[in-house]
Amino acid sequence: MTLRLHFTAQDLSRIRLAEGARPLLELSIGIRLLQERTYPVRFDAWRQRAAGHLRPRLGPLFDFIPALGPSVDFLDMSGAESLETSLERMRSMPARRVVQDLEQWVAGREDLPRSARQLGDDPSLVRHVAQAVQDAHQGFIAPYWPRIEQAASADRTVRIQQLAEDGVERLLRELNPRYLTWEPPVLHVTTASGRDDDVHLAGRGLLLIPSVFGAHYPAYDHPDDGQPWITFPVRDSAHAAAATAAATAGSTARTLTEAPASLRALLGRTRAIVLLVIAEHPACTTSQLATHARTSPASASEHATVLRNAGLTTLTRHGKRVLHALSPAGQALLSSAAEA
Repeated sequence: MTLRLHFTAQDLSRIRLAEGARPLLELSIGIRLLQERTYPVRFDAWRQRAAGHLRPRLGPLFDFIPALGPSVDFLDMSGAESLETSLERMRSMPARRVVQDLEQWVAGREDLPRSARQLGDDPSLVRHVAQAVQDAHQGFIAPYWPRIEQAASADRTVRIQQLAEDGVERLLRELNPRYLTWEPPVLHVTTASGRDDDVHLAGRGLLLIPSVFGAHYPAYDHPDDGQPWITFPVRDSAHAAAATAAATAGSTARTLTEAPASLRALLGRTRAIVLLVIAEHPACTTSQLATHARTSPASASEHATVLRNAGLTTLTRHGKRVLHALSPAGQALLSSAAEA
């Protein structure tokens, strides 16, 4: 049984790649992972460390976000808003909305969690749920967030390359081949709950969200007031775990002599140019890097290696090619050099 997403030409034109992983969505998926023991090789070390942060006050999260099945709507964590904005929205949620979401969530359930009964009696307790979200994020996600961001950004570099070279159909085919099957014009989605349904996207398109914790089964939702979205796993590779996609820096290499004096003094002229080229040309190969930097491939490779070893750039493999990208440290260095 699969969930079948039906695309029109308009839907295909409105497919979007999220800019990166979403911390509260990762938390939601992570809470589900803590309630079961699947994929031990990939997640047991994290589970063991997370166990040290388990506290009784986090209990409501495990009630409202079960290992399988829907979570309560007021705990929707899929948005791109910041952690602070999400928490404030939850704390200030009207009592009527809390009760309505609870009633929809418990409909048909025989065993009602204690947290749901308490919250139904006193909707203002939602502020304690918000505090539990904040505490869980601090213990389960925040320590790993820089690496999650880097892995998701590196993965995005590869996906954009696929899209640019072979179009959206390759992008869909390679998102998650085991659990997402593209048979035009339908995307077949195998979910953890075995959901069997047909969903017509009706011109709304689909937002693709990378996930480190959602490494296997995809999460999916089609909100009434937003674009349908689905998660896909960040590529599991040594490079993706410590890499990030390039972002254009304030300074560029359009004119090679524009490298700021402070950057040239720190790195040397050629290495500074190589760093700027990597910033301006996301996912460039070594040959492309050499062309843009006006140096030999051997020299470009040598300088890129030094920059990578210094933590300023990263490398992502795409088939037989290697793609260069900025790291967060490289982005910060270029930003500060541009402001100097």
